[in-house]
Amino acid sequence: MRALRILLITAVILGGLFVAADRLAVHFAEGEVADRLQSREGLTTTPSVDIKGFPFLTQVAGGELDDVQVGMKEYDADTGTSGGKIRIDDLNAAMKGVAFSGDYSSATASSAAGSAAVTYDQLLKAAKSQETRLPFGITAKVVGLSDGGNGKIKVDIKVSALEKPVSVLSTVSVVDGDTVRVHADSIPSFGNITLADSDFRSIADFDQKIEGLPGGIKLDKVQAGANAVEIAVKGSNVRLAG
Repeated sequence: MRALRILLITAVILGGLFVAADRLAVHFAEGEVADRLQSREGLTTTPSVDIKGFPFLTQVAGGELDDVQVGMKEYDADTGTSGGKIRIDDLNAAMKGVAFSGDYSSATASSAAGSAAVTYDQLLKAAKSQETRLPFGITAKVVGLSDGGNGKIKVDIKVSALEKPVSVLSTVSVVDGDTVRVHADSIPSFGNITLADSDFRSIADFDQKIEGLPGGIKLDKVQAGANAVEIAVKGSNVRLAG
């Protein structure tokens, strides 16, 4: 019995040491991946990196991590125009099957899926927020974007001939994996003013390019939320480092 007791105590101690070593190793790896990702993407703040799964050391031995969660509070994406940027908030992605080098100088996920958000004030930059001249000496511009309910965006348009802005509900969608498209569901009434469909849509409809997301991930789906456009992102062969 005494020998069995000693054996059990030894096993518990060794198990505890293994767990401690495993947690130290995963903490070090998370820091290394975060630093590499920050450097690669030119981020001003360090992203969060959470390596899931236990034990970590057996994943290291196999050269691939099962699940790595990455988060960035803010990310400046490209808009497709010279030097143009749009702020992406709360970009979070689950990276699956992350193959890496021994010093973590390179790391690539076989697949990734996550979420992000673009606030309405950021999206408004892409709208016709400057006055545009229309027929009959009328000018118009988009003055506000907000949640219209049921996944729609409410677009407020100020027309020079009217006292109050006119609102229209618009569908938001993803085009080609890198563009948010806002398209009015119908043409609203402008009182005695009749606008051609093309004239109205030249103001109300617009596209916003969102390119250069981390590791090459792409836009998947979008919908209007209470305070922002909510975006689902996905990708394959996503590079975290190297």
